[in-house]
Amino acid sequence: MVSKESCRNEIRAAIGQLSERCLHSAAKWAGEQLVGIEQDPSNSTPSNTRFQRGSSSIRRRFSTNESISTPQPSVGFSQAATPLPEEDEVIDGDLYRLAKSYFNCREYRRASHVLRDQMSKKSVFLRCYSLYLAGEKRKEEEMIELEGSLGKSDAINRELVSLERELSALKRTGEIDSFGLYLYGNETLARASLVESVNSYPWNWNAWSELQSLCTSIEILNSLNLSNHWMKEFFLASAYQELRMHTESLASIFSFSNYIQAQTAKAQYSLREFDQVEIMFEDLLRNDPYRVEDMDLYSNVLYAKEACAALSYLAHKVFLTDKYRPESLHHRQLLHDVLPKSFEAEQENTPAAIDAYRRAVDINPCDYRAWYGLGQAYEMMGMPFYALHYFRKSIFFLPNDSRLWIAMAKCYQTEQIYMLEEAIKCYKRAVSCTDTEGIALNQLAKLHQKLGRDEEAAVYFEKDVERMDSEGLEGPNMLEALVFLATHFKTHKKFEEAEVYCTRILDYSGPEKEKAKSLLRGIRMEKTGFPSMDMEHFPL
Repeated sequence: MVSKESCRNEIRAAIGQLSERCLHSAAKWAGEQLVGIEQDPSNSTPSNTRFQRGSSSIRRRFSTNESISTPQPSVGFSQAATPLPEEDEVIDGDLYRLAKSYFNCREYRRASHVLRDQMSKKSVFLRCYSLYLAGEKRKEEEMIELEGSLGKSDAINRELVSLERELSALKRTGEIDSFGLYLYGNETLARASLVESVNSYPWNWNAWSELQSLCTSIEILNSLNLSNHWMKEFFLASAYQELRMHTESLASIFSFSNYIQAQTAKAQYSLREFDQVEIMFEDLLRNDPYRVEDMDLYSNVLYAKEACAALSYLAHKVFLTDKYRPESLHHRQLLHDVLPKSFEAEQENTPAAIDAYRRAVDINPCDYRAWYGLGQAYEMMGMPFYALHYFRKSIFFLPNDSRLWIAMAKCYQTEQIYMLEEAIKCYKRAVSCTDTEGIALNQLAKLHQKLGRDEEAAVYFEKDVERMDSEGLEGPNMLEALVFLATHFKTHKKFEEAEVYCTRILDYSGPEKEKAKSLLRGIRMEKTGFPSMDMEHFPL
């Protein structure tokens, strides 16, 4: 049994080692978890309990909601702790510090050159990692030089062959440490090397993330021979999320650190529980007001709830924090959909958005939001074939999202494609995925009407009227459905149903009201065989 204090001490030590190894993103991740672990009562003070579970507003708001509760051991963690690896006996001193300074200044080749003759494990890792990043930097430069920022090229990292040769030799002789295994596994895409790395040094979240990218199915995930360390819980929760096993991903032994809170919100979002997700993100932003990660997800929620003012505020805030992040472009795209007149001048930025989304896809090919963003960008440019391709990609990774099916259906309805049968299939899938906005039912009715299938159209119009009644909605869609149903049932001599819909139309003004009166006169005539009296005297 490992106590929470022991867990905190392990993370503190790991943060120092990760920072020393220049794995700053992993160190940041570890730091976020450190403040999320509950303090022992004996050590609790107002300054160090800000992120305690009991003090979190998300806990207060959902104290009775079992769907987001997470199991918490009463004393410590059941998983075993792993001792931190010992530092090299021989420290390279000034040369290592000089190389690390070059690395921090992004002068990767200079850093690698300084350490060319140093053989301590720490120096070998920094030298190889610097060489790898130098190759990545040159690859990006070649991509732009060969094809431009929006094109593709065959540029590769030319340092990979020599790195693989050196790291594989170190692995054969047993002179490679857990960080070297992480780099080796990263380049050879070898699950075995990454498993060995995280088992020997579990605190390197970068290694866990690379391993997760190789777990494309639950069978692969279950086949991993992972040590029973508490870091494994983070990995499994994140992997379940990527595999769309959202209920399983909600189980965690940790409190609500910012990371855990964001991951929980992601799972709830995938389960379409938008009200809970909105409150969780509000709480997250109070604790971390300059956060940009995951804010595109929050903006999706606000967009789905038509919270225009909140969406505009969030987009402005994220844009000021880091305007060139993909999340910022995503917010602007959503605002363009909500407030199109305010963004007419933004059309020329669509190529930049496409470039950003493509880079996001390169980073994470499983991110449905990047594929969806590409589809939206091409849709704005009037290129439905391209948009359709990218919407299909997004649906592959999130098949239960009605918005994606609706986006595909709209592409099929464009003049360039005009495949109405395919559009109908997509709208049916949207209905099965719980289309909360009711777009799919209305479009299904209209498409069947356009194709002359009045019986099918009537079925969907009736369902749409029932949905709008349950939500207390009125408007053009309701009036259109009532007029069609009244006419349809009169034509098929179902006079009672027709009278019901005609009577409802009389509550509206305009030409539809006169049409309803005419239909009622015709119904009375057909039922009695005599002309109807004027509608002014018609008993309603």
